[in-house]
Amino acid sequence: MDNESEEDGVFLAIVEEMASLHLPRALDLKAKLDQGGALDDMDIDFLERVFEDAEALKPLMERHSEYEELVGQMLSLYHDITTKALENEQTPN
Repeated sequence: MDNESEEDGVFLAIVEEMASLHLPRALDLKAKLDQGGALDDMDIDFLERVFEDAEALKPLMERHSEYEELVGQMLSLYHDITTKALENEQTPN
């Protein structure tokens, strides 16, 4: 298998994982926060892994501009989650 085919396979696996695992979990977190909830340790660990993975995969994502919109939407969702989590933490109960 050549390098480009291998890279495409890795990237496709990442996109599938985002759609099947990360997106549903992120949407659940957003709903939890929209109801005034707070992130627990497992939620924070998940977000830390997502951000670490995103940083490590930046070069690969830059070479696959066809997924730019999807990646942008996911990053926007994670931004909304972290912003809402901070807002909820700062709001007295």
